[in-house]
Amino acid sequence: MCGFVGFVSNRLLEPGKHEQNNMVERTNIITHRGPDDNGFYTDDTVQFGFRRLSIIDLEGGHQPLSFEDDRFHIIFNGEIYNYLEIKEELVKEGVTFSTTSDTEVILALYATRGEEAVKSLRGMFGFVIWDKQEKKLFAARDPFGIKPFYYMETNDGTFFASEKKSLLIGEEPHPVAQEALQHYLTFQFVPEPETMNANIRRLAPGHYLTKKVGEEMVIKSYWKPTFSPSNQGLDEAKKSIREALRDSVQMHMRSDVPVGAFLSSGIDSTSIVALAKEFHPNIQTFTVGFEREGYSEIDIAKDSAEKLGVENIHTVITPEAFIEELPKIIWHMDDPVADPAAIPLYFVAKEASKHVKVVLSGEGADELFGGYNIYREPLDLKWLKKMPKGTQRFIKSVANKLPSDMKGRSFLIRGCTPMEERYVGNAFMFDEDEKRFIMKHHRETTHFTQVTSDIYARANRYTDVETMQYVDIHTWLRGDILVKADRMTMAHSLELRVPFLDKEVFAVASKIPSELKTANKTTKYALREAMRGIVPDSILYRKKLGFPVPIRVWLKNELYDWAKNLIRESGTDEWINKSYVYKLLDDHRNDKRDNSRKIWTTLIFMLWHQIYVEKAMQQSSEKARLR
Repeated sequence: MCGFVGFVSNRLLEPGKHEQNNMVERTNIITHRGPDDNGFYTDDTVQFGFRRLSIIDLEGGHQPLSFEDDRFHIIFNGEIYNYLEIKEELVKEGVTFSTTSDTEVILALYATRGEEAVKSLRGMFGFVIWDKQEKKLFAARDPFGIKPFYYMETNDGTFFASEKKSLLIGEEPHPVAQEALQHYLTFQFVPEPETMNANIRRLAPGHYLTKKVGEEMVIKSYWKPTFSPSNQGLDEAKKSIREALRDSVQMHMRSDVPVGAFLSSGIDSTSIVALAKEFHPNIQTFTVGFEREGYSEIDIAKDSAEKLGVENIHTVITPEAFIEELPKIIWHMDDPVADPAAIPLYFVAKEASKHVKVVLSGEGADELFGGYNIYREPLDLKWLKKMPKGTQRFIKSVANKLPSDMKGRSFLIRGCTPMEERYVGNAFMFDEDEKRFIMKHHRETTHFTQVTSDIYARANRYTDVETMQYVDIHTWLRGDILVKADRMTMAHSLELRVPFLDKEVFAVASKIPSELKTANKTTKYALREAMRGIVPDSILYRKKLGFPVPIRVWLKNELYDWAKNLIRESGTDEWINKSYVYKLLDDHRNDKRDNSRKIWTTLIFMLWHQIYVEKAMQQSSEKARLR
């Protein structure tokens, strides 16, 4: 597991001069991604910088790595789980290897297969390959976007990096992207491929790019998630799910260092732990919770660990520790992500890093197997959907006039609103009407449906449940879930592996009919039944908390003064109508309505702005050094 920075120039460079383009500084700022080793490569066209976290004791694991008499060079972040199988195939074809690393396997595969090579890789990755002979750069990102990949085009050339902060060094101040901010206020994250900086973008999951010197960059898709449900019954689905998950967990446990696992109160992480124990009986598990009642999964996780016969290590987060670490959390995130679950993930990763270098986790199960409660909404709204369009419009107009906190109002409005206008993924913070109040410069030409319209167009033959899954895979999963998973673990030099997000597991999940996902008045029905007898019965149908955070309660009490001070001191007056934010906060404190998530979304942007635009952390560090 590593971090990289790369640059391909539009003009000749002086070989060996790493100080050009601040390459050493750009690389060192992501030392947390790879504290064990670093490396650089420079020729007359490219510069590569690399940081390495040693997971598997491989001969020749140092990067940048070269191949075929110095023709090909690579910087690679991730793990290829089927590299031994690919290597065996290539050896039969006459390919000679000089290392035992998966990095060289990628290079050898590209040297023999070209751009098609990426389709054979099973794992999580972001990498850049330079073909010195052809003066051509090839880069790719894994199918689900587990590993990050940023790029920035300038007059001098193109930069690539594992984290956006590497691209900010030595550059002119980057303006806040107006459109990205407007979308952030709806989604609570900046939807890919955009970032909060207008001139920095992300390579989309399942895509690769090519860049020949003197030519335009070309980006192509090599893999797309597609649902193709079959007429299988529950027994067939259970068997295929068990086989695919067991195989994936085994592949994801390839490591020469201790492997642990995060454990919450739900079926996802418990399934991973139960299967992992089959291959590593002494696996350690890690859980986090808060002191406040109702916001801790520790007792449930301890009970599950005891029943599974594994050790559970847990930690409790105080409000004081929460606030103290929050600026670091936002710094690591690169862009504002207002999912409160990032905070407990940061703390559980901090604890796990004291014991292991690799952890397994359950991300992706909800999107693949239909696990979110909102996926049952189409069943609840079915009777409204059958009504004539005119009747729906009338009901919606009446519902809109009802008090905003009246029970049933939201249900009627949602039921009479087409899915593509009401569902943008698992989180919906501010709609366009609200954003006119909170934003100083709301653009009428920018609408949140611009992010999802193409996604809906591609999902036009899916059931409502499959459509919602498809939207979440393309928005929520890659923009929120996997961003916080990667950044919060890498903040502590801890490698996170997600066995659910495997191409072979998705191949099985994509064939499960919708009725087997939300059957029996539950979610993930087929997955739950597949895990029967593997996980404790007490977990099978338990509603998970998912590392809950008491933001709603704290903003009324422990965090109220902190929030008010942050709003006042924030330099976001150009963007945010602070009087409206104060009103949201006070209405929340006075129990007029629960504004906690909207407030939190705004506060996280303000904190991000302090760190990355106002440079507050940098100034604090400089003052500390002077003292």
